[in-house]
Amino acid sequence: MADAATLSGARPTRKDEAWRYSAVEALGDVPLDDWRTIDVGPGETFRDAFAIEGHGTDVRRLRIRVGEGATCELFGVIAGGDYARVEVEVTLARGSHFELGGVTVGGRETVREFVTHVVHAEPEATSNQVIRAVHWGQGTGNFLGRIDCVRDAQKTDAAQDFKGLLLEKGASVNAVPQLEIFADDVKCAHGATVGQLDEAARFYMAARGLSPELARKLLVRAFLGDAFVALDDEAESERLMDLALSKLDAHL
Repeated sequence: MADAATLSGARPTRKDEAWRYSAVEALGDVPLDDWRTIDVGPGETFRDAFAIEGHGTDVRRLRIRVGEGATCELFGVIAGGDYARVEVEVTLARGSHFELGGVTVGGRETVREFVTHVVHAEPEATSNQVIRAVHWGQGTGNFLGRIDCVRDAQKTDAAQDFKGLLLEKGASVNAVPQLEIFADDVKCAHGATVGQLDEAARFYMAARGLSPELARKLLVRAFLGDAFVALDDEAESERLMDLALSKLDAHL
C-alpha cells in the first residue's frame, strides 16, 4: 500500500497521487521509511488521541492491522508544523472496525493533512472517517482518503466525511476521496464540502446578544466537534477541542 515514491526509494513529488497537495519541498531529509506499526489483536480495542503542535516539518506514518472483531480508534488534531502530515494505512479483518476523527487548523502558509488508505480485506468490517479543516491566511488543509474493498469483503460498511471551513480568502482545502470496490454487497459513502461560516447563523446569534467574536467561536466549535463525536472519553475530547480552538483564538 506504500506510495510509488517510497517503493522506488525516490523522494516523493506532487506527481505522486498521495502527495498531490503536499509541501514536498519542506520534507528535506525527513526519513519516510519510519513507520509505526500497530497490530490490534482479535477482539481487542485500541485507541489513540494525539496532537501535532510543534514547528517545522512533522510527518507521522502508521501501518495498522485490525484483527477479527477488533476495534481501532484514532482521534487527532494537526495544529502545528509548517508542514504536518499524518498518513495511515489500515487493513481490516472480518467484523473489525476502524474509526478516525481528525482536525486540521492553520494559517500563514502552513500545509496540514491527513492521508488514509483503508483496506477492507475480509467480510463484515466497518470503517468511518470524519475530517474537519479550518484554515485562514494562506493556510492549506488536505484530506486524501482511499477505501479498498476486495472481492471477498462482502457486507462492508465504510464512510468518509470531509468538511472544510475557510475563514479568509487565500486559504484553501483539498479533498480527494477514492473508492475501489470489487465486492457487490457493500455500503460505501463519501462526502466532501467546502464553505464559509454561516452568516445567517451569525446574524441569528448576534440578534440574541452574542458578540460577533463569541458567535464565530461557537460556530467553529460546533463545526469541529463532529470529528470527536465517536470519542467517548470526554476529557480527551475537550483536550483536543481546546487545542484546536487555542490556535484559532487569535484569528477569531
